[in-house]
Parts: sequence; structure tokens; C-alpha cells
Amino acid sequence: MSPLLQERFFGAEAQALHIDTIEEKPVLLDFDGGQITSDAGMLLVGQVDNQLGLSKALASVLRDERAPNRITYSMEGLLRQRVYQIAAGYEDQDDSDALRGDPIFKILLGQAPETGSDLASQPTMSRFENGVSRGMLWRMGEVFLEQFIASYARAPEVIVLDFDDTVDQVHGEQEQARYNSHAGDHCFLPLHVYEGISGRFITALLKPKVLKGAEMLPIVRRLITRLRAQWPHCEIIFRGDSHFTYPEVMDYLEPHVHYVTGLGSNSVLKAKAREIEEEAKRHFRRGDRAKVLRFHSFPYQAKTWPHTRRVIVKVEVTEKGTNTRFVVTDLKRIGAKRLYQKIYCARGQMENYIKDHKVGLKSDRTSCHRFSANQFRLFLHSAAYVLLHALRTELLGHTTWSRVRFETLQIRMLKLGASVKEHTDSIRVSLSSHTPAEQMLRSSFALLASLTPT
Repeated sequence: MSPLLQERFFGAEAQALHIDTIEEKPVLLDFDGGQITSDAGMLLVGQVDNQLGLSKALASVLRDERAPNRITYSMEGLLRQRVYQIAAGYEDQDDSDALRGDPIFKILLGQAPETGSDLASQPTMSRFENGVSRGMLWRMGEVFLEQFIASYARAPEVIVLDFDDTVDQVHGEQEQARYNSHAGDHCFLPLHVYEGISGRFITALLKPKVLKGAEMLPIVRRLITRLRAQWPHCEIIFRGDSHFTYPEVMDYLEPHVHYVTGLGSNSVLKAKAREIEEEAKRHFRRGDRAKVLRFHSFPYQAKTWPHTRRVIVKVEVTEKGTNTRFVVTDLKRIGAKRLYQKIYCARGQMENYIKDHKVGLKSDRTSCHRFSANQFRLFLHSAAYVLLHALRTELLGHTTWSRVRFETLQIRMLKLGASVKEHTDSIRVSLSSHTPAEQMLRSSFALLASLTPT
């Protein structure tokens, strides 16, 4: 570009954009501000991680097979860097290149913002993610379960284990990715498990297809066995939609925990529901209501069941027609309407948990070729979920922030511009004097400081 054009478009100062003129003064924009970050609120997430010990615990199960004399970045440092960047909204490995010198992320990893070494780049992150084994992934799953148990100060009276699959579309040659006719594309179908009342994360397993009963049983058995050993008197409820109504799983659950799952319709169930359907239709034809709801329960035994089970039927009649749904449960003393509306339908909240995990934290970026590397990525995003969920519910639980989406949390509390200066005896992070979240940040850091042993 010629000097004349350089001055016309960027101003006289090198690389400064002349974007406006105010009171005869040119407004110039450049990228020479020095040590300025756009993620100052991530310091709060780092403190939450220190309290939980999550990153340290996850890194402790990763075996480092690199030559000790050639190591620049520790396994814990790499894991922390990747998880913190995901929590801040930087879901791609490529972001590591631009952020390796960011002063806040350097501070989070124990590096001085100016004189400390830069963080890992994208190629290092790629090698890191592709270096995990199945054994390491198994142990990471154990860590998440231990973290879930430790999140309760005392044994809970009731927990609900919500199981659900989600679609993770792929756009490459990922191992084990399959075409799914329902999704209409090649994809994975990750299994997510949360505690349904609190939204606490339990586990997420990458898989290429809907599991069969014999494949789901070991997952359920391992989880129930561990929780029952820890909390022998806790009421545990297994909850899922109709494709989780596995005979093998229900047979296992009945002596140990309760269950409430959807049940696919068939001719026998339709016949049993016909009388209540007709009654609801007659009531609707009277014209005094826009919608008629009816609930009923009856015993039913499928061919693959060893005995009868209680089935709840919900009939909904509107001008669009009749919608009949079935639920199977071992809960005997709860009325059909209350069980369906208050217990089964409450599983809809899990869609918000998955939305935070998948949309808010972009956990569907499973673009590695190796299946194990993509499962590792799913766990990295899960770690970010645990940190942000703890921030939202534990630190902000008494505020209006306690129910905001992760995207809102990132934008309003984590994405905060600040200048960072390293002095001889201190490191100062200076936020804007007009930071809307100032009081929330002050109270949150004060609470964390009170929890930290002196």
C-alpha cells in the first residue's frame, strides 16, 4: 500500500484506523494497547477450580509419556489452559495460538503476565488431545463421578439421574461416526447424565449409536453401585425417555432404585387407554375448554418383562387432535397426574443442561479423527461445564444470576476488558470504572477468599 493510502485508511500513525472525528480530533483505533485482556472475569473461574480441585484431579490420571528433559508444558497446565479457554468461549484449538500470550490466561496458569513464558500453541494442544488412552478416559470418568459426590456437603435425601442422548453432527472422517436416519446426517450420539434437580454434571459418553439394553446396563450398574455405596439411604430415581426403557436395565434397577421412563406405544397399551381417550374427547366436544387432560394408571406386562409394572397414561385432547403418552414406573404411591407432570415432565429441564454443555460451551466440536481424542474433548468441555455450573449455583446461587445461561454468564461476567500490569512487587489487573458486575465480582472473590485456608 502506498504511503498516501496508508495515511488515508489507517491514519498517520502506523496501523491506526481513522474511524471518526470528534471535536476536530481524529479517533484512531490500533492494537498497540499492550497487556490488555478481554477475559478478566476468568480469574473467578480459576479460583472456583482451585476450590474444587477439578483440573488437578483430572490431570492426575493422565499418564505423561513424554521425555522428561523435553517437557515445556505440564499435563495439568495443558489441561487447565484448554478448559479455561473453553469456559471463556474459545472452543477451538486454534484459539490457543492467539491466546498464548494473553495476560489473564498466563496468570491462571501461574505465569507472570509480562515476563512469564507464553502458553501452549495449537500443535501442542493437538498432540495433547491425541495422546490419551482408553484407560486414562476411564479414570477421568471416575474423577467426574467423585467430583459429583463431593459436591454434596452431606448425603442428599433424593437424587434424580437424568439420562439423555443428543446429536453431535460430524463433518469429516471421524472414527466411529455413523449415519443416523433420524438426524439425517453422519453424527455421534453422546450420552449425557446429570442430576435432574440440581443440574450437576455426572458424566458424558461419546458413542456412535443408540445403545441396546445389554450395552446400557454396565453403565447404569457402575453408576448405581458407586452411588449406593456412598449414600445407602438416598432415594435414587432413574429417569429417561422411552428409548431408555430397557428390560435389562429395569430388572436391575428395581431392587436398588426407582425409575420413571417413557414407554413406547403399542396396540395393547392403546386398547387399555381407549376408554379414557373417549371420555376426554366427549368432554372436549362440550366446548368449554381449549384443552382437556386426563391421567390414569393401570398394570401392564410386556412380553420381555418378568411381571406386571405400573403404567401411567396421559391423554391430551385439543383442536389439533388427541395426544396419548405412556410412562412406566415402579413408584406406587404417587398419583398418576402428579407423577407425570411433576416427576416425568421435569426431565425437560435436562434439555437446558445439555444446551449449556453443547451450545454454550460448544461441546459438539468433536473434529479429531481418533475416537478417543473426541471423547477426551467431550470431557474437557464437561470440565468447563462443572466449573461454570459451580460458579453459577454456588457463588451466585443467592442472586438473579443463578439461572442464567452460560452464554450470558460469559458475556456479562467473564468477558471483561482489563489492563494487566506487572510490577516489581505486584501484578495489577485493572477493570473499567464502569464495570456493571463490579459488586458481584467483589462479593464473589470475598466469598472465595473466606473459603481458602490461611
